[in-house]
Amino acid sequence: MNKIYISFLLFLGTLATQAQPAGQSYDPVDMVNPLMGTQSKPSLSNGNTYPAVAVPWGMNFWTPQTGKMGDGWAYTYDADKIRGFKQTHQPSPWMNDYGQFSMMPVTGRLKFTEDDRASWFSHKAEVVKPYYYSVYLADADVTTEITPTERAAQFRFTFPKSDSSFVVIDAFDKGSYIKILPAERKIIGYSSKYSSGPLPKNFRNYFVMYFSKDFALSKTFSDKILKQELELESNHSGAVIGFKTVKGEQVTVRVASSFISMEQAEMNLQRELGTDDFNLTKQKVRTVWNKTLGRIKVEGGSQDQIRTFYSCMYRTLFFPHKMYELNAAGQPIHWSPYNGKTLAGYRFAGTGFWDTFRALYPFLNLVYPAVNKEMQQGLVNDFKEGGWLPEWSSPGYADCMIGNNSAAVVADAYIKGMRDYDINTLWDAVTHGAANEGPNATGRRGVAYYNKLGYVPYDVKINENAARTLEYAYDDFAIYQLGKALNKPKSVLDVYAKRSMNYKNLFDASSGLMRGKNENGEFQSPFNPFKWGDAFTEGNSWHYSWSVFHDIAGLSRLMGGNAKFVQKLDSVFTLPPVFDDSYYGSVIHEIREMQIANMGQYAHGNQPIQHMIYLYNYGGAAWKTQYWVRETMNRMYQATPDGYCGDEDNGQTSAWYVFSALGFYPVTPATDQYVLGAPLFKKITLNLENGKTVVINAANNSDKNRYVQSLKYNGKLYDKNWISHAVLTQGAVLDFNMSEQPNKQRGSQESAFPYSFSTAK
Repeated sequence: MNKIYISFLLFLGTLATQAQPAGQSYDPVDMVNPLMGTQSKPSLSNGNTYPAVAVPWGMNFWTPQTGKMGDGWAYTYDADKIRGFKQTHQPSPWMNDYGQFSMMPVTGRLKFTEDDRASWFSHKAEVVKPYYYSVYLADADVTTEITPTERAAQFRFTFPKSDSSFVVIDAFDKGSYIKILPAERKIIGYSSKYSSGPLPKNFRNYFVMYFSKDFALSKTFSDKILKQELELESNHSGAVIGFKTVKGEQVTVRVASSFISMEQAEMNLQRELGTDDFNLTKQKVRTVWNKTLGRIKVEGGSQDQIRTFYSCMYRTLFFPHKMYELNAAGQPIHWSPYNGKTLAGYRFAGTGFWDTFRALYPFLNLVYPAVNKEMQQGLVNDFKEGGWLPEWSSPGYADCMIGNNSAAVVADAYIKGMRDYDINTLWDAVTHGAANEGPNATGRRGVAYYNKLGYVPYDVKINENAARTLEYAYDDFAIYQLGKALNKPKSVLDVYAKRSMNYKNLFDASSGLMRGKNENGEFQSPFNPFKWGDAFTEGNSWHYSWSVFHDIAGLSRLMGGNAKFVQKLDSVFTLPPVFDDSYYGSVIHEIREMQIANMGQYAHGNQPIQHMIYLYNYGGAAWKTQYWVRETMNRMYQATPDGYCGDEDNGQTSAWYVFSALGFYPVTPATDQYVLGAPLFKKITLNLENGKTVVINAANNSDKNRYVQSLKYNGKLYDKNWISHAVLTQGAVLDFNMSEQPNKQRGSQESAFPYSFSTAK
């Protein structure tokens, strides 16, 4: 009887642990799964991520490499062999990498080519943390461990008993250099491997590494040929060092790199590693992650929800990554991809504004404004050195995607309170970009047509013309907002105010959707709103027709008023997931991800439509936002290898989840407002950088209770469908009363609707 009773108590305790994971104390870094999204391939993206072992916004990341040299899919969950452990700067597999090199331990026969040295591994013998990685390499009988800093890292290899233990250093192809210095247990080299666009002047990633054990063997290799020389410069250079080991012997490697010089790489190593051993570096980096993730504390959700939240938050803290280093005086300096010089100041790289202007940068402005201030200073340097703001930086101007969304990134930062940087130069930069067509996707392609006609025509051989028009109109609004904040003359502001209404030029009343228009003013024909690409970017008219971020009230009027606007929003979910892929000639992965999601035409796996769920707030049906936000979080995100529903894209898709879990979303960057949804957790605490705290309570929140019955702001009833950035940054308490039944009256009056340019007073 006692045994039965004790077993029953243990069973109840287990249930309590599962059901109440959030009333507990936990370290947020332990909730992160860096493997979320790694079960991907070119034809179907579940995130297209790799496990980044790094510090937040670090210059370098490290990842196990399962793919071949130059493969953008560096690590895929379904792979069963590791070829090396790579330093990477890769923002996405489609952009690929730059300046990469790798290390790999081997035993037995000297194996140095990527196929020969590859070893079987299992996820069962793999530990993956943001600050630490460990894996057992079965073929070598070696355990590899990595812990990083911003520009350096420590490796620890645990070898078996062997008189033939080796470490292979691969500087990759496209031009590399290696030199072995046995007396110093040291290897130096550089990689100039580069993927996106022409090779910039003086592009080299210099590296230096120190081993804890003398070298009994030292050789270099070029491609597949082993050489006796200790120094080699070739298309594809590498090195092999060897030694005898006893069972369980640990060999450590301290490594750092620099885009500036070998001397700077050495300085980075000494500054960031000093005399710290592996375990101390690991503990320091763990502390950094806990502090950074700890800006937000979530409580009162399931274990899966907490893990998904912090796994998404982890992804928001990488790009753009630091491309600056610190000189001997501790001042920021950087290599410039625009002129090949080493110059003073900050610089960041590795992001596409087409993706990240929407939620990633607004998230930084709310939670990590000091970091974005550095990023804005980096944009100043981009413009001064290259003549344009980047739209995709990887690490220089990459010819990828559309739009002039640097304007939104600049404007949102200033309007959200960033100061003490050269905003006047950034004003010159955004107005220059708006008036000119630059190289490598900078500026505005088709700007002469846009300024003359009010749209980019369909029939003048400029691809994705309707999408460009819609984004340029929003970007003009962002410039208008920045100009107004900077007290620019009315004559200047009026130009951008007028152009921000250009979205109307593409509205087709017969379909109630956006449609490409020819130079003569006639709509392009035939028109298939399910056709992907062509006039639109990685989507169709059903996705892009909502890209009027700044004037949803104006869009609603075009669609026939609030009731018809809401019906049109509903149609996105009730239409079948049909598509026309004729523009591409095959089913691209974004199409397939929409098709299999079972949410109609809603394509959350790509960015153009991600804000659309929040637009019910502008039509008087806020409760539908609350429903579909929760549905999307439940269906489309999980902290598992297949946990995303499309490309994660430099933190944007993750930032959507993080904002949505908080209960609001920045539909219109370059304004002060967040549009309300409903929080995911019973309690959320934001510890803001200025020392203020935002507490979001939803005590009766649950999967069923997803609707907002009422909201109190600092103890008083609050009936708006939005909350301001300024209010939050002053510190606030938001009390959501949640219910299983929707309150269809709350937020139904136009006085509660969020900002729209055409109705703003």
